[in-house]
Amino acid sequence: MSPRHIVVTGATGFVGSAVLRRLAEQDPQAVVRAVSRTRPPIAYGGRWVGADLADAESLRGVCDGADVLLSLASFIGPDADRCTAVNSTGTAALMAEARRAGVRRIVQLSTCAVYGPGPHTGQDVGELTPAPVSAASSSRLAGEEPVLDAGGLVLRAGLVLGRGDRWVVPALADAFRRVPAAWGGGAGLASFVDVDDLARLITAFALGDGAAPAGILHAHHPVPVRNRDLMAALAAHRVLPAAPVGDWPWRRCLETLAATPGWVSERQFTLLAGDHWYRADEAWRLAGTAPGPGPLGRLGAAARWYRERGGTAPG
Repeated sequence: MSPRHIVVTGATGFVGSAVLRRLAEQDPQAVVRAVSRTRPPIAYGGRWVGADLADAESLRGVCDGADVLLSLASFIGPDADRCTAVNSTGTAALMAEARRAGVRRIVQLSTCAVYGPGPHTGQDVGELTPAPVSAASSSRLAGEEPVLDAGGLVLRAGLVLGRGDRWVVPALADAFRRVPAAWGGGAGLASFVDVDDLARLITAFALGDGAAPAGILHAHHPVPVRNRDLMAALAAHRVLPAAPVGDWPWRRCLETLAATPGWVSERQFTLLAGDHWYRADEAWRLAGTAPGPGPLGRLGAAARWYRERGGTAPG
């Protein structure tokens, strides 16, 4: 049997680098082509191709000879033009290359942020109408369409934790510094996934036998995490200075957040503290792999990373 030829875009990113490591472990014979603007800093036994989704010309030929395309690149900053160029127009150009090259299996990483502000309490794909409120999530939703048109699989992930996370836990730390209490009793439930577990899921779909999966699935741990449990775990790992005490009502939390300087917005705070969880059993079943112990059980491996970063804004 000839080795699989796998293209990974966004190979130097938070999720992409974890996927490169997982591919090297699970299929050392695979021929991996890492596509990114800069060379991957890790040794993975593949070949690097310099390309930028915002530059369609640079994508020409990146999928030639490939059996699998893992489309993991995205831009999540505030620059709306860059969001469109990478997440929407760039993904469409990449899918055109994949179709021209005859790639049989395509997996695209998207986000549950496409559903908007919520609250969301356990809905599955098809039970919610996307209503994105940011340029990043709107453009990522638009980027799903060419993937689906190409017969690919879209994985909408929840909040991703782990070493390399520059947004989720730093945002929680910034918000807790400004609102040092249990946010609405800490009752909010949200969907999280450890980056290595997400990489394991993506890799399972990449290396799976049989027909290539298609459509949209949620991609995070099936069991949601309660906010107070996450914050207590972060405190236990000394990522937060203390566990939340006191039950502040939601209105007081928002007023205090607004009155205290910091980088987390009210919209982001609501996403982190409120109910935003989605059913994800089907993805793990179809991939034929277990979801593992959950993101709280994986926090220890990333605790030092988080302690060193603190509540620094993404940069």
